[in-house]
Amino acid sequence: MTGTKIGVGIIGGGLMGREIAAALRRWPALIEHPAEPELVAVCDINPAALEFFERIDTVQLTTTDHHELLADPRVDVVYIAVRHDLHERLYVDTVRAGKALLAEKPFGIDRAAADAVVAAIDETPGSFVRVSSEMPFFPGAQWAVDYVRSGALGRIVEAKCTFLHASDIDVDKPLNWKRQKQFCGDAGVLNDLGMHTWHVPLRLGWTPEKVVGILQDIVTERPGPDGTPQPCDTWDNAVIHSWARHDGAPFPLTTETKRIAPGQKNTWEFEAIGMSGGVRFSTKNPKQVEVFAFIDVPGVGREQSWQSVDAGSQSVWPTVTGPNFESGFSDAILQMWAAYLAEYLGELGDGFGCVRPDEAALTHRLFAAAIASHETGTLVSPEV
Repeated sequence: MTGTKIGVGIIGGGLMGREIAAALRRWPALIEHPAEPELVAVCDINPAALEFFERIDTVQLTTTDHHELLADPRVDVVYIAVRHDLHERLYVDTVRAGKALLAEKPFGIDRAAADAVVAAIDETPGSFVRVSSEMPFFPGAQWAVDYVRSGALGRIVEAKCTFLHASDIDVDKPLNWKRQKQFCGDAGVLNDLGMHTWHVPLRLGWTPEKVVGILQDIVTERPGPDGTPQPCDTWDNAVIHSWARHDGAPFPLTTETKRIAPGQKNTWEFEAIGMSGGVRFSTKNPKQVEVFAFIDVPGVGREQSWQSVDAGSQSVWPTVTGPNFESGFSDAILQMWAAYLAEYLGELGDGFGCVRPDEAALTHRLFAAAIASHETGTLVSPEV
């Protein structure tokens, strides 16, 4: 490896912090990447969470104080995965410390917090900030994006992007911060998972003009620390129907973000259908991409057909993995980081990139409009 050496710091040593640490250890799987990242520092307010990172020989600093990590000259890039109510302060501190940032969704607990982070970015020359959303880096998702960009859809009829969990179907699951507005935000599941459903539509230029929100608070109580039921006041499921435009023509765009979708674990799906073609992809079948076309059937004539194609392993950045193998979640995270650091170094070119701060800030306006629509039963125009 001969790329530019980049020191990485992690603030938040939980599930995603550990995933990122693992992804960086797999960096040699990438072919001729311009960056050579190394995890050098980790911060978490819980000392027990730091024990995982002590086994990684490149880590030179573990701390419970994020200021100490941000002051470390060995750290060039910081990844932050903490509660939503902590985003604004930590993101602003990171930007003002002169560090590049890969921020977790939703990029602040609400619109005001997101706007404050964007303001800090604008006020800090040379700042580089992107937002995490790994699911579109599956090879099949990239195929779907390229298909839409090719113009093969013709006039678009409709499109849909969904992210489906069933992690909250257990009503005895203990209450945690993601199920409390004061920590997660008024948008609930939209804050926690909604970026997954909007990354691709917004990158394709599909900015909704009007939205209708259909939100569900299904499980209203969960066991507290002592087992006593406590209020669980966040939205569990959210469907947003909207009108967007593709090549100037309006079409219905739907996103679904659900924590209670029976039968699902961590499924991301995208579908776009037009008069001339269509494309579908689901991480449930990570090698399969479905493409719609008109075909000539021998002895029958010209017919409509959905055809399945295997996508293989290659995504935004080439890897040593054989092209016939299938990709998984860890591969998507590696590709997200490959795209992030390549763009950080100005080497991504036309490749698909991570969520931009302006896109993340826009999602908060979409979520607020969806909540207002749900409460009033009307079609609402997002403030953009």
